[in-house]
Amino acid sequence: MLPLLSHQQTLEPVYLAYLDALEQSEYSGDIDKRYSARLVQATDNSVYQFLPQAVLYPKNQQDIQIALTLAATDAFRSVTFSARGGGTGTNGQSLTHGLILDVSRYMNRVLEVNAEQGWVRVEAGVVKDALNDALRPHGFFFSPDLSTSNRATIGGMINTDASGAGSLVYGKTSDHVLALRSVLIDGSVLDTQPLDAGLLCNPDNVSDNPLGQKLISAVAAVCREKRTQIENQFPKLNRFLTGYDLKHVWNDNLTQFDLSRILTGSEGTLAVITEAKLNLTPLPTERAMVNIKYDSFQSALRHAPSLVAARATVVETVDSKVLNLAREDIVWHSVSDLIQEVPGKIIDGLNMVEFAGDTVEVEQKLASLEAVLTEQISKGECGVLGYQVTQDKPSIEKIYGMRKKAVGLLGATKGRRKPIAFAEDTAVPPEKLADYIMEFRAVLDGHNLQYGMFGHVDAGVLHVRPALDMCDVEDEKLLRVISDQVAALTLKYGGLMWGEHGKGVRGEYGPSVFGDELYGVLQDIKGLFDPDNRLNPGKLVAPKHTGALYYDIDSAKRGKFDRQIPIEVRDAFPDVMNCNGNGLCFNYSSYSPMCPSFKVTGDRVQSPKGRAGLMREWLRLLEAEGVDVNALAKAKPLGLLQRVQNTFNAQRDYDYSHEVMESLKGCLACKACSGQCPVKVDVPKFRAQFFNIYYQRYLRPAKDYLVAGIEDSLPLMAAAPRLTNFAAQNPLSQWLIKKAIGYVDAPALSVPTLKQRLDGHASRGYDLAALQAIPEEARSQFVLVVQDPFNSFYDSGLVLRFIQLIEKLGLKPVLLPYKPNGKPTHIKGFLDKFAKTAQSSADFLNQVHKLGMPMVGIDPALVLCYRDEYREVLGANRGNFEVKLANEWLLNVIKDLPAKAPQDKQYTWFSHCTESTAKPNTANEWTKIFAHFGAKLTAVNLGCCGMAGTYGHEAENLERSKALFEMSWQQTLAKIEQPQVLVSGYSCRTQVKRFAGYKPKHPLEALLELANI
Repeated sequence: MLPLLSHQQTLEPVYLAYLDALEQSEYSGDIDKRYSARLVQATDNSVYQFLPQAVLYPKNQQDIQIALTLAATDAFRSVTFSARGGGTGTNGQSLTHGLILDVSRYMNRVLEVNAEQGWVRVEAGVVKDALNDALRPHGFFFSPDLSTSNRATIGGMINTDASGAGSLVYGKTSDHVLALRSVLIDGSVLDTQPLDAGLLCNPDNVSDNPLGQKLISAVAAVCREKRTQIENQFPKLNRFLTGYDLKHVWNDNLTQFDLSRILTGSEGTLAVITEAKLNLTPLPTERAMVNIKYDSFQSALRHAPSLVAARATVVETVDSKVLNLAREDIVWHSVSDLIQEVPGKIIDGLNMVEFAGDTVEVEQKLASLEAVLTEQISKGECGVLGYQVTQDKPSIEKIYGMRKKAVGLLGATKGRRKPIAFAEDTAVPPEKLADYIMEFRAVLDGHNLQYGMFGHVDAGVLHVRPALDMCDVEDEKLLRVISDQVAALTLKYGGLMWGEHGKGVRGEYGPSVFGDELYGVLQDIKGLFDPDNRLNPGKLVAPKHTGALYYDIDSAKRGKFDRQIPIEVRDAFPDVMNCNGNGLCFNYSSYSPMCPSFKVTGDRVQSPKGRAGLMREWLRLLEAEGVDVNALAKAKPLGLLQRVQNTFNAQRDYDYSHEVMESLKGCLACKACSGQCPVKVDVPKFRAQFFNIYYQRYLRPAKDYLVAGIEDSLPLMAAAPRLTNFAAQNPLSQWLIKKAIGYVDAPALSVPTLKQRLDGHASRGYDLAALQAIPEEARSQFVLVVQDPFNSFYDSGLVLRFIQLIEKLGLKPVLLPYKPNGKPTHIKGFLDKFAKTAQSSADFLNQVHKLGMPMVGIDPALVLCYRDEYREVLGANRGNFEVKLANEWLLNVIKDLPAKAPQDKQYTWFSHCTESTAKPNTANEWTKIFAHFGAKLTAVNLGCCGMAGTYGHEAENLERSKALFEMSWQQTLAKIEQPQVLVSGYSCRTQVKRFAGYKPKHPLEALLELANI
């Protein structure tokens, strides 16, 4: 039996008192004390896990001032804070056991763009790519780049002094900070910007904040006094380091001082940055990328300095492991033509070289490099196998998209050991990189570890991720050994262990880099800003006399908790365990399919990463209760009366399972995560597993039974469609259905029905024996149409027109008998019923498959269910039947048909979420098909329409469903004439009809029109 689960992680009394006092104050933001919210913020993109006391979501700077001012009172001086943005840190930078100040939910505005002077003013929570969206119309961009740019915030970039591709040209974040506004530990506000040295003589000239005056005077004095030691001690690298930039607070001739340089890279240990004024870079007029292929990764590394010498803007590299993982990912369809194989050769390394600037300059550099590469290939030099050039901006962005996904792709490595971040951002002088990497590899090879490598060879930064199993205690110990070895190795080569991603828990290595004297200065500076060590304590340095750093390499890791889950349970929930925290599901763009529930709520609990984390804790707590989850999954539900009682008591009795349910029921089951996530986390899969177990203890809502039974009941309802529609569509019935079942806007059955439309048609009257009697050579002329419940019963006209299209193409359609697919039952977690339905349908389809005639389905979600959920649940019992999507089938058919002459017909295709993520080449296939029919088809990239099967029909989801539609579909549809709109998903067409007021055509209907011209 599923027991009541309690986590035992209650809030400390001082934090409860503080949060109660904060709620009574003028603080206007959100305060989230839910265990689920705390769990989601307990991890980032690292191996560490620190459970915070609560999460604060301030709505503005005043909220942060109120929070810190309250904490400055004597009663709450033990309360600690850590500011957080996108949570993309790879070394626990923003993790804390205190309070999280998450600025990403509300403080994410672009406040002012000054194109004439080339600067922008933003709040700290704005996402980097969102900022560039706002700047692009003005001809500028914020140039420091990073692989997590679609979810990393500007505040996070400032706090880690982030940089990435092209940093030799574009610099680091600190090179672009013109001014900062921060809230200090006492709740006061400090504005910082460059100051002339002469102003420092009078404190009133530098700030009207008394604490700020003290800070500016003290830091300016000590950094000037220690100038010689700083120059001698700090590594001579393009990439600087976090904690703290003593070197650049003064300019070279000591005429200008800028405290912002101390705050930049301080990882939230000195102040809470709320606003930034940043300088901007003009968009280049011309861009060109050269993808150079090598016989080995070592060849790629050793060739890189000559590419830098060619004055490239960017030189990025990836090894064969990353390339091979990319080939297996959804991203590869977009770049395969740009990184083609070299006949007879194996590509084991790749350098991506970009030139950006004015047209003449780029063309000259490109021509020069091409000449050199061509000669090197002809002479067999430098391991160069070949190269490809692209000057198409969208193609260049696709290449970067593949490179940016490398971090997550490594998490898709097979086996229990996964490449992880802990020594992944080392930096050494670029000319020493190849030799350094050879020694680095020797260290890893000495421990018999696999690893992946990629990075910015132009700046001497290479991301190396050794594969370890953090559930293995011995591997956790090995992480410490390797960290120490790599820290020593980087010092040997004059480099840094933390060259790009911030220091985080690696502060213990600070003294060996800075030396005792300068490390003491860092401690003094921390003490000036935060004497009680309450801002992100345990990171970088601690004030003198407050003890050692709270955190180090050995601090609590996610693996400590995960290993409490038995191996056989981990194996039963692979998607739950494999989430590596890369956070791609936090993509800011409403035009990205993943993840709609996070986009519409802004709540990280409502995300694939959040759901996976909550499920891991659920499995751990069940094990702590001695429950065998695998056995529980096969158990029968409690008796009805017991489930009624448990449901009635749910408001009284805390059960952690309710928090998991709250997260999972918000999922749209669109399956975008299973395709878009680099490690293919399939939330609908483990969601169904959870539902199946949860409802053994509690009552299911009535709407679940309605959805799960829809496929079986539709044939009965279609026997009297007008009567059914009258009974279900009148206002009173709709009101009753909404109130009693929680279901809204249910579509009406088709009238006439499919059976009536095809009465007497040759496609009806399926007869297996008759089909078997057809000679094999004639069977290619037949097409078997696989029915789905939605199109056959709610849009029968579409099925008719598909049959007419098949006939128009000179083929013979056969409508197969209707068989439930089972998708609705799987979505609602009726796994036993789904397995029976799937086996029955699979048996039938396997029988028909033997005919050798193509089977084609219309709805993408249902067709793809045959390939995914059927294979998952049935395994080998699924058989080998294949149901093609309409576009897949047409792509083969048109090979034997003459192309039609071009016509003045244009269409715009809107894809289904499941379709676009599981089959990313679908847009290209439809485009090719329409071109064959003489028409132009344009595909648009959009987020979820908000319907997602039956999600949008559930009353509790209606508001979110509408909001999702408005995010990207509504405004895009408004720009296109209605006859030109084509939508392949039934649920998407239903949503358009509901909120846009018209029913769009399916691509098949447009093709029939074209065929009849």
